[in-house]
Amino acid sequence: MPRLTNSVPKYRKHRASGQAIVTIVGRDHYLGPWRSKASKAEYERLVGEWLTAGRPTHASRSANDVTVSELIAKFWTFAKGFYMKNGKPTGTAANFRPVLSLMRESYGHTAAAEFGPLALKAVRARMIELGNSRRYVNDNVDRIRQMFKWGASEELIPPNVFQALTTVSGLRKGRTEAREPEPITPVEDGVVEATLDQLPTLLADMLRFQRLTGCRPGEACKIRPCDLDTSGEVWAYTPESHKTEHHGRQRVIYIGPKAQDVLRPYLLRDKTAYCFSPKDSERKRRAVQHDQRKTPLSCGNRPGSNKRRKPNRTAGDRYNKDSYCRAIHRACDRAFPPPKELEGDELKAWRNSQRWNPNQLRHAAATEIRKRFGLEAAQVTLGHANADVTQVYAERDMTLAAKIMKDVG
Repeated sequence: MPRLTNSVPKYRKHRASGQAIVTIVGRDHYLGPWRSKASKAEYERLVGEWLTAGRPTHASRSANDVTVSELIAKFWTFAKGFYMKNGKPTGTAANFRPVLSLMRESYGHTAAAEFGPLALKAVRARMIELGNSRRYVNDNVDRIRQMFKWGASEELIPPNVFQALTTVSGLRKGRTEAREPEPITPVEDGVVEATLDQLPTLLADMLRFQRLTGCRPGEACKIRPCDLDTSGEVWAYTPESHKTEHHGRQRVIYIGPKAQDVLRPYLLRDKTAYCFSPKDSERKRRAVQHDQRKTPLSCGNRPGSNKRRKPNRTAGDRYNKDSYCRAIHRACDRAFPPPKELEGDELKAWRNSQRWNPNQLRHAAATEIRKRFGLEAAQVTLGHANADVTQVYAERDMTLAAKIMKDVG
């Protein structure tokens, strides 16, 4: 069995011609006169390209021979390694999976060099047929273009393939059959209060904290005492990681007196422990169950004795945005019970209409801040680099326009 090494191809002398030579992936490259500066520069260039390509052991195929399936496989390997944060994969790579599967089904055996604008429009039409929204379709078209751009940068396909795909414009509102997604609106405080009654104390405080600060759901999940600066009248929370840190932007969330009162009981713990921990919530729930126990301790199970050795699920150290959202949805189902006559799809549609998501708390906070202090204040509080993004989160105060027109119009 051959021994595996990490060595690079050698700079050698070709005796017959007197030239320098290097063999890369079974192919000899003549570099010029032996030990000349030009030959050494050429050697460094060729070896550098070979290392950048990931030390391939076989000669690469022609850019016109790579199929769409092969391009997808290579890009997927790249995406899983590239879209990482703090050593863990982000959700960005997973966002490529549905559209790449659709591409492979329809054009897997097609040469990637032959995938042009008409093929891209056909894939887009298929996504519309599946009922996807206009924005989702446009995002997936951009992901396809991003894959072909990467393929061109790796010399897997000709550059003109990606350039041709950029000529396909995005779908525009009112000019396509793709459904228009419903805008995400702020959740009313009355609805939030009704939901809070159906949540454990820890989760209810987590909702209150997010509503008061306008932070992202993930930022509320990850807060720790060591991330807080409590020296001032207004506390400053710097998350250990945030959504736009790869752009070199800093994120600081300021915590006022009301939010401080909510958070203060959760600071009496290890500095690196998460404040809103599911383990704490589960421990409190079991303590309440024990206090309400009617069976004498001499009968039935004692606390802690009725446990599985290897349970399927255990409470974690912190919530994530998905488990946080599921907890809110379950509380909504209890707070707003459906009519008894509903069942099947009608019941599912009714429940979805009564549920709200934690991002709507951020919308509500942004709308209130914009109404009281203006758009720039909402932009700074939400941590947006561009005010156009804040416009999405903060609903316009139409009452102000009505007051203006009352005087002017």
